[in-house]
Formats: sequence, C-alpha cells, structure tokens
Amino acid sequence: MGALGVVFGDIGTSPLYTMRECLVHLPDMSRSDGILGILSLMFWSLACVVGWKYLMFVMKADNRGEGGIFALLALSHAPSKKRATAISLASLVVVAGAALLYGDGIITPAISVLSASEGLATFSPAFAPYSVSIAVVILAGLFWLQSKGTDTIGRLFGPVMVLWFGSLAMLGAIHVVSTPAVLVALNPLLGLKLLFLHPAGSAALLGAVVLTFTGAEALYADMGHFGRTPISLSWSYVVFPALVLNYFGQGAYALSHPLDATNPFFAMAPAGGARLALVLLSVAATIIASQALISGTFSLTQQAIQLGYFPRLKILHTNPDQPGQIYMPFVNLCLAIGAIWIVMGFKTSSNLASAYGIAVTGTMLITSFAFYRVCRSRWHWPKWRAALLCGSFLLLDLPFFLSNLGKIADGGWMPLSVGLVMLAIMHTWKIGRSEITARVYSEATESVDLSQIARSRNITRIPGSAVFMVTNAKGTPLALLHHLKTNRVLQQTAVLLTVTAEEVPAVRDSERLTIEPLGQGIWRAIGRYGYMETPDVTNLVERIAKTGVPLSCETTVFYFNREMILTGGDAAMFEWQKKLYAFLSRNAQPVKDYYRLMPTQIIEIGLPVQL
Repeated sequence: MGALGVVFGDIGTSPLYTMRECLVHLPDMSRSDGILGILSLMFWSLACVVGWKYLMFVMKADNRGEGGIFALLALSHAPSKKRATAISLASLVVVAGAALLYGDGIITPAISVLSASEGLATFSPAFAPYSVSIAVVILAGLFWLQSKGTDTIGRLFGPVMVLWFGSLAMLGAIHVVSTPAVLVALNPLLGLKLLFLHPAGSAALLGAVVLTFTGAEALYADMGHFGRTPISLSWSYVVFPALVLNYFGQGAYALSHPLDATNPFFAMAPAGGARLALVLLSVAATIIASQALISGTFSLTQQAIQLGYFPRLKILHTNPDQPGQIYMPFVNLCLAIGAIWIVMGFKTSSNLASAYGIAVTGTMLITSFAFYRVCRSRWHWPKWRAALLCGSFLLLDLPFFLSNLGKIADGGWMPLSVGLVMLAIMHTWKIGRSEITARVYSEATESVDLSQIARSRNITRIPGSAVFMVTNAKGTPLALLHHLKTNRVLQQTAVLLTVTAEEVPAVRDSERLTIEPLGQGIWRAIGRYGYMETPDVTNLVERIAKTGVPLSCETTVFYFNREMILTGGDAAMFEWQKKLYAFLSRNAQPVKDYYRLMPTQIIEIGLPVQL
C-alpha cells in the first residue's frame, strides 16, 4: 500500500498525457496500424525498462537496502585510504545523473498538475482559459504544505492511489472489451515495424513513448523505504496491469473515435459527473505524484550534503518517528519557483512534454554506466558478463535518449540548464572542500603531539571542557592551535571531534562513535553518519560522556574554524569556480545550526584560506 502511494505516483500519472502526445506524432500512415504500433512500443517499453532493467537487475545493487543514484556512486567507489583531491571522471558522470534529477523534480509536478487541471476543460469548456491559473494555485498550495510534513497526508497516499489505479484499469478494460482488436499490439513486431517503416518520424514518436516510463528511477530511489519485494509485487500485480489496460483502452477509444482530437484519457469517461469525478481524482493523484518527487528531491539533496557534494542547508525533521521525513526550506522554494515559472511559461502540458524526457533518459543512461561499474568493482563480474548485460541496457536507453535530443530547442534546454547548474555547484563544492582539507590539515598538523603541548609550563589548564571540531580524523584542528597560541590556556577536558560521512545510507548504532585517549585529559572522537542521516553533535557529546569522559552538553564550549575564502591562489580550480565556492561557503548554513548546537556555546575562529 505504501509503495503504491509513494513509489508509483510519477509513472502512475503518465496516462494523463502520454497517449495524447504519441497520437500527435503519429506517422502519416494507416491510423489503425499507427495506433497498434504505438501500443506495442508502450507495452514493451514498460516491460523491458521497468520490469527487466530496473526490477530484475538494477534494484539488486542496494547499499544496505537503499537505492538511488548516490547509492550506485557509493557502491562503485573502490576503497582507498588516500585523501581525494579531485573527482574522477567516472564519479563526475554519476554526479551528472544526480544533477539531472533536479530538472526532473521541477518538470514532473508542473506537467502532472497542469495535465490534470486541463482535464476540467473536458468537463466544461468554460474552464479552458483558467487551466494555468488553477495549476499555479494547486502547486502553490502543495509547496506551502511541505513545511507541515508528509506524515498526515502520507496516510492517504496508498488508498487514493489504489482508487486511481483501479479507475485506470476499469476505464481501460471497458474500451478494450468493446474493441478487442487492440490486443494484437502485444506483438513486439508491430512496434518495430512502425519504427523501421517510418524512420523520419520515429525519433519524435520515441520521444513521446518515453513519457510512458518516466518515474522508473523512483522505483530504485525509494527502495530503502519499502524494500524490493513490495515494490516488485505492486508493479507486477497492480501498477503494470492497470497501466497496460488504460493505455490499450485509450488506444481502443482512439481507433473507434478517429475524429475526436481531445485527450483520450478523459474522453474515455462518460461526459458529466463521471468525467468530473475522474478529473478530481486525477488532481489528487498528481498532487501525490508531485509530493513524492518533492520529498525525493529533499532526500537527494541531503545525500549530496552528507557525501560532500553540496553546501550545508537547513534541514528540518517533520516527524520524530521517521528520520527520513525532512523538509528543506531553500530547496522547496527553488522547486516552487521553478515549477510555477515553467507552468506560466509553457502554458500547456503539450508544450511541457517537449521539455520532458531528456532528463529522465539521461539519468537512465548514466544509471546503466554506474551499474556496470558496480558489477565490475563491487561484484567482481568478468568484463564480458558486465558488458553483455549493461550493453543490453544501452540498447534500450540510447534510442530513447537520442530521440529526446531533438527536444532541446523546444524546451529540453530547461532541464539541461538546471542539471548543468547543479553539476557546477556539486563539482565545485566537492573539489573546493578537498582543496581546503589538503591546505588546512596538512602533515604538519597531523604530527603535532598534543599531550606534550598540554604538559608545557607555558599552558595553563583551566576547569571545564571543550570540544574542538576537526575535519581530518588524524589532524589537530587549527582552532585548537590558535586557541593555545593566543590564550595559552586549555580546558581540563578537551575532545577533538570529527564528524564523518560514510558511503552507506545509515551507520549501525554500534559503529556510530569511536573514542581514543591521547593523554593529559585529551581525547579524539570520531562520529560516523550515513549519507541519509543528519549529524547531531549534541547526541555525540552525550555518547562521549557516557564512556566516562567528563563532558557536559550544557557547559561544554565548542570551537570551530570559520573559513574566509580568498581567491587568486594556486588551487587547481578555474577562477569562476573559486568565486563560486567562496559564494557558496559564505551562504552555507552556519555550522552551529547544521550540527544543532546552541550559539551561546560556540566560539568561531577566523581562518583565511586562499584558493
């Protein structure tokens, strides 16, 4: 039930506009042959891309049960003890796939809600001039509600989507029974024949067929919430049959009503109250689909922050019982502005469909590449075996991706632009952090003997405790060195605390904290968090105190470096990247807020760093 409500919202609302777009690009041929060919392409695209590629193979690549593009990135990394100073080309390609998902996160709510609001015009033409306004109001309300959390509305997701898929199946079945000839479209040769006999229009047609399986990536990304088995069962017994019946029903309607140019999805329902009920149900379904994608974008950003690809942002936990339910105000605002802006700019879902697809197919192509790396580096498959399987994936991915390249001028530039901006931010932040770490935590700071300094007669030990935040688990924080040099005092208890992000979704509680005595009342502690967790320094201090270290959360002072980035240095970065990193660093969420610390307990020491 939960998987139906969250995982399949995007792909489940595709029938709202997919058949309509495919009919627009119907080649100049027999209408009957064209519609049957389209239905064949739809059926086998769903079966091969979703059922075979994702459910049968890609979803086996889980990182402690979690899926998604960052799970593949973490799994494909070969273990290394060396400090990374750059991003490998292969990792950069995978990060580009994550960046493209942001474009998808803006388009999906826009096209889904706009398609549903356009359905009101099929009930009464009086609604036609207000489709854009209605969609904007719905989107504005949806994004405004994000701060309230998804727990309450999430309870309604499953039942509403059961009703939705039931309606899809019922409407489709009625028309399939009346026109059973559409069932011959189960023959894959009809789709291939359509493409080969009409190569001039095949690219545009495949670009429309792509809309059939938009949302397939969500199955993999949400695997950690529900597990592979519930998702597979939901797909096999509910979602796939309902989608196929509905698409074939739309095809049957298009065959029996050749002069009807309206959207066949809404036209299948009888005029009057039944059609209005379908429109209202479609609005509810698109809100759910949009909600799932918005929440997924929050999770994607949190993972990027934890893995060091994104600056710190404010994260609010909306449900104390569910750590994964988060709200990110800045991300929510950007998504809201983007979705509303493109609805007002493109005006119709048909125009938006031209922008849709390139981000989806680009991410799917990169997923195949990342899966190959996992097969080779993690599972140690022989090269021929990995290449054979992933090469078969490319036979699916490449035609769909290439067919969408023609959409760039018609709107495909929009998700690509969003993806390029996000890629620039993530790449710049990652290499910038690596440069900072290499410059600030050099071998000189790693070789400092703190216990010897603490015994020095020039240092006065004062009552109390202090926690010095250090990026490198082997280094001495410059905040501590500056503190000793300037004040010549050191608290009786000093803890060097490092918070690390592991390449796993969640760290086991037994592995959360390690602590090592360095002598003279000085300890080194390492707190570990997964890329789907938010660090909590207060909790770490409580854990440290329970080991016998005399620390108190209420009285401990926390020392941080406050980096002041200067450009013009010799860092291996373009000058625009240095300026961008400086801007991102200035505007990142303050460390005291990100680590959930009281500002009255924090001392920040300025640290100029030239890149």
